[in-house]
Amino acid sequence: MFERFTLPRRSLADVEQGPYRRRPFFLLMLMSAAMPLSFATWSALLNNFVIEVAGFDGVGIGWLHTVREIPGFLAIGVILLIVFIREQVLGISSLLVLGAATAVVAWFPTYGGLLATTMISSIGFHYFETVNQSLQLQWLDKKTAPEDIGWLIAVGSGASLFAYGLLVASWKTFDLSYNIVYLTAGGLTVLIALYCLLAFPQIETPNPQRTTMVLRRRYWLYYALQFMSGARRQIFIVFAAFMMVERFGFEVHEVTALFIINYVANMLFAPFMGKAVAVFGERAALIVEYAGLTLIFLAYGGIYYFGWGVFLAASLYILDHLFFALAFALKTYFQKIADPGDIAPTAAVAFTINHIAAVFLPALLGYLWIVSPGNVFGLAAVMAIVSLILALLIPRRPVPGYETILSRRRGSDI
Repeated sequence: MFERFTLPRRSLADVEQGPYRRRPFFLLMLMSAAMPLSFATWSALLNNFVIEVAGFDGVGIGWLHTVREIPGFLAIGVILLIVFIREQVLGISSLLVLGAATAVVAWFPTYGGLLATTMISSIGFHYFETVNQSLQLQWLDKKTAPEDIGWLIAVGSGASLFAYGLLVASWKTFDLSYNIVYLTAGGLTVLIALYCLLAFPQIETPNPQRTTMVLRRRYWLYYALQFMSGARRQIFIVFAAFMMVERFGFEVHEVTALFIINYVANMLFAPFMGKAVAVFGERAALIVEYAGLTLIFLAYGGIYYFGWGVFLAASLYILDHLFFALAFALKTYFQKIADPGDIAPTAAVAFTINHIAAVFLPALLGYLWIVSPGNVFGLAAVMAIVSLILALLIPRRPVPGYETILSRRRGSDI
């Protein structure tokens, strides 16, 4: 419904030759900045908000994150929506939903209210992420995509850093309320999304996207890595920060300070990681990521079994974020093996696969957390090892027809 308010359609080649402020990469940068302003603020305040205001325990936080991941599991609905709405408009509209839902979180400080606002903001977040990934792979050149995505990660980290820096500097100084912070963060996302909607032309890509579900046998390794990534990452997202609050008593400004260190590191190192992926390839990058995450999750478990302290826990949290930043190599691996018309529908399918475990895992592990928190991280280490084994199947130079080291070099599709 927003398409009538947007600027005229222009081809990708024409827009690339125009002013920088109208180019696709600049639009991707703005969207990369807008999303974290809401999501990073929501994440920074969440654990303290649900414990201090809503009285959540491990079971409650597990169910909250299960609800949050349902829209990710239903991301395949993007395929139906792009029949009627252009991807660019759908992505920006999803940002508007995310920002609006984040703005009103503190208005509903009950268990049911938090589940409702979480569900709505999550629809915006996951549909934006699905479309954003698709647009990146369609608009960015294969030769420069790893470096470009590295810079987009750095921009997103900078936006998160801005949000977290304001929180740390002003939370206690001005005795801010949850309501003020959520309203400000969500409102900024809405304003940037409206600018993106009105200031940029509709960009026509040279390869029209299929509007039916795409499941191809030759993409099986990509699907498997997406599934493991979603399962493994849920444990980190749900329980790593929750541990810092529950076990070590971190307050809002302390959790936020930890996030700031993470995003400073990502802002500094993500462009270099992009360059490294371009030079050494996706196989090497993913092997390093999964090997590092295995060691980190084992060390997380050691915190509970051997009583290791808060400094190690905080250090591991920072390293965890750095290794996860390499995950964009999975995007560029798919870009290299994909049929150009498969990118949008496969992005939706991949998000659904990524969230299969996410729908039930947080709730189930919430019960395990009450009994044995260390075993939660032990399970994550096992998942990282499985991911490492799968990454070893990626060719050094993947192309259509040679998607895994088990493939023969053959035609472009099966």
